[in-house]
Amino acid sequence: MRKERLARGWSLRELSARTGIDFATLSRVENGKRPPTEKLAKACDTLWSERKGWFSEYYGESKSWVPAGFRNWPEYEDKAATLRVWSPGVIDGLLQTEDYANTFLRTYPGATDEIAAARLANRMARQRRVLMREDPPESWFIVDELALYRLVGSAEVMAEQMQVIAAVAAMPNVTLQVLPAVAHPANPSELIVTDSAAYVEHLVGGLVYTDEETIASLSRVFTKILSESEKASDSLAVIERLGETWATGASPVFQARTAGHA
Repeated sequence: MRKERLARGWSLRELSARTGIDFATLSRVENGKRPPTEKLAKACDTLWSERKGWFSEYYGESKSWVPAGFRNWPEYEDKAATLRVWSPGVIDGLLQTEDYANTFLRTYPGATDEIAAARLANRMARQRRVLMREDPPESWFIVDELALYRLVGSAEVMAEQMQVIAAVAAMPNVTLQVLPAVAHPANPSELIVTDSAAYVEHLVGGLVYTDEETIASLSRVFTKILSESEKASDSLAVIERLGETWATGASPVFQARTAGHA
């Protein structure tokens, strides 16, 4: 959309007048701060008819790039004052390096190069939008210890990933704790809770909840797994230790097994 607009020398306000889409929405879409809508795709197809429906086609394809329930999530996450995040088995998307995310996204069945690249761009844009904005939310991340041992990409990728997690943990608005391999009630699902909504994702999709009762219930789940987590300073020590191991090119899982047989 931006490419077509600039090719014609139009301002965003002129594009708004021609499409009937408000200026603020167009600006946020162009800057990656909110996903496009079907209404916008149709408006662009009407405006640029020579593209023969390209925008609607692209929008339809993009539905496979982002879980259906997650498409509206930025509306809540972008204005959140608090953010509590848990992901089972993997490093959460908000913490992933580009190499880690790229490797991980390509594991999905049917993930073509185009789809993987689009998902990666969305993920990196979300990180900037949430963690790097002028008024970032007070964020609490619970990292699954098993994710720190799981090889995604290469040892070099994992070493960089440990460094990034430690760097995010050092942010003044972030608290990060590691959940050891213990029994807990949140094994099946990713969980994100803000002050006004909650998002839960599993293998086949995700759902956004905005009712107070469900948000309170999911907040209790988060508090429960938090109670089983290592304290922040011990968590950082675990991350740094594993980062040093990955940096040698060796898997900490292999080292642990070797030590166990010594």
